[in-house]
Amino acid sequence: MPAPKIFAPAAQLAFIGLAALGTFGFVRTAQDGELRRRCGAFCLSRPTYAAANKTAPNFDLPGHKGERLSLESLRGKTVLLNFWSMTCAPCMEEMPDLAELAKSLADRRDIAIVTVCVDEERDEALAALKAAIGGEPPFPVLFDPERDVVAKAYGTRKYPETWLIDDRGVIRARFDGPREWVGGFMTELLEQTANGSYCPAIFSAGRELSGNLCGQPKP
Repeated sequence: MPAPKIFAPAAQLAFIGLAALGTFGFVRTAQDGELRRRCGAFCLSRPTYAAANKTAPNFDLPGHKGERLSLESLRGKTVLLNFWSMTCAPCMEEMPDLAELAKSLADRRDIAIVTVCVDEERDEALAALKAAIGGEPPFPVLFDPERDVVAKAYGTRKYPETWLIDDRGVIRARFDGPREWVGGFMTELLEQTANGSYCPAIFSAGRELSGNLCGQPKP
């Protein structure tokens, strides 16, 4: 019977090294694929700000049905928080989309869409909103005429401005200006956030600072 072949130490080390490289490459490819999946909708949403290192300031404001609503009471839900004014044309233009998004998510108990109006004329603002969306708002409309929450707590000066807040109250993204809320990637972004699947990309002033996760060059 022929003697079994014995690999030389160098050959053994080379074999182990190649196997390790193959395993690393497979794992890295899988990780890259998962990262692209998590960042796809996020990158398409083009956030103005994203860092996931700040907790959204709590608030307690009156609503259009006579109720009061606090952000703390929504803990455990992903919140899309929109600041608007009836004197802001882009605000009113995006409201039908925002209302349609709210209707499409009406059965979701883990996602809430909330709007905050800064106008002093509540009845007039609510009438303008109803006219813009063609009926009753499918989301809570809160009022902050003194802008104690909108301007002082959140620092918002221009409208519309929309914040994406996760179920722990952490700010995941901020969107300055109007957006097209009815679309697959926006719904997907909300669902991913609700499921705890986050993209680690960091944005400031609409530019990605975290590398090239979204295919955008650094400023």
